[in-house]
Amino acid sequence: MTSSGMRGAALLALGAGWMRMAAADYALNLTQGVTSISREAYSLHMIALWICVGIGIVVFGAIFWTIFRHRKSQGAVAAHFHENTRLEVVWTIIPFIILVVMAVPATKALINMEDTKNADLTIKITGQQWKWQYDYADDGVRYTSSLKGSSQDAAKRNAGIDPASVENYLLDVDKPLVVPVGKKVRFLLTATDVIHSWWVPALGFKKDAIPGFINEIWARVEQPGTYRGQCTELCGIGHGYMPIVLVAMNDTDYHSWLTGMREAQAAETAGADREWTKDELMSKGKEVYTSICAACHQANGEGVPGAFKPLKGSALVKGPVAGHLDRVMNGKEATAMQAFAKQLGDTEIAAVVTYERNSWGNDTGDVVQPAQVKAARK
Repeated sequence: MTSSGMRGAALLALGAGWMRMAAADYALNLTQGVTSISREAYSLHMIALWICVGIGIVVFGAIFWTIFRHRKSQGAVAAHFHENTRLEVVWTIIPFIILVVMAVPATKALINMEDTKNADLTIKITGQQWKWQYDYADDGVRYTSSLKGSSQDAAKRNAGIDPASVENYLLDVDKPLVVPVGKKVRFLLTATDVIHSWWVPALGFKKDAIPGFINEIWARVEQPGTYRGQCTELCGIGHGYMPIVLVAMNDTDYHSWLTGMREAQAAETAGADREWTKDELMSKGKEVYTSICAACHQANGEGVPGAFKPLKGSALVKGPVAGHLDRVMNGKEATAMQAFAKQLGDTEIAAVVTYERNSWGNDTGDVVQPAQVKAARK
């Protein structure tokens, strides 16, 4: 084979490889999802698509036929007229009819999407920088869902971890939202700081979570599985680290999960009434810190220059315990520091404060008990 032939073969191989990659990265259509809402949205999309295809065929067909039929080489002479009332009436009425045809099913779908009555359960979703809090209003279960530690570690500067080696990088969480299959779930969405947007493509909708306001939507997931999404509102420096994971379970598995969550919360409440050792608090505190605090202050406590202050060597952390507790519980409005009094239990706050006061060389020796946190709430 000549050198030019080899170059040509190489280019063809490169082009074929590029096309395979493009085909893997780009789909030709929307996905239908796993809810009736998503299927309605898909059907509306297809109706609009085929109407547009039909319009395109008619319009471009007329243009090409006119160009071919009335070309100069066939002796065609341009007509001289300024208006045609009948034609103008026709091309006004036809688009109106098309819009009505599209509006009727679209209106029905929108009304259905807003019909949240007769729900089997209600879940309140609260967006916070940069995590989601889920509150099962009918079952007394509440927890916070944050970016999974493996993604947090890989996302750190100079971490030396290839993100491609992390499964579901930036799309996995420590505690997913769990719902039962086949049940109508009503979602109430709000936020504590800035506007967030809760979006799981397989459910067929996204909804804004706005501070001081409650939006609502519903879904009935029809297939067990794990469905992933993200916050789709630019909510700050950690916007890309705010994924959503929804797990749909059958009734038996769902009720087992719910029972386990209730027992864990009961154990958490009971644990707040006893004295904890320093080692227990440090272990628990590291777990809470990694899940909640490390996204801003980093796992090494050094923070992010210009954005989040370091906890390592911090005057606040090494100062009086009362001031440290107050900052964790009530936050600080002038900074991005959130108030965690309503997000975390007494034991979790006591543990994370103890951990921060005895990590990264701070070594204050202070041990904060849940009873101190409980007293500070009053």
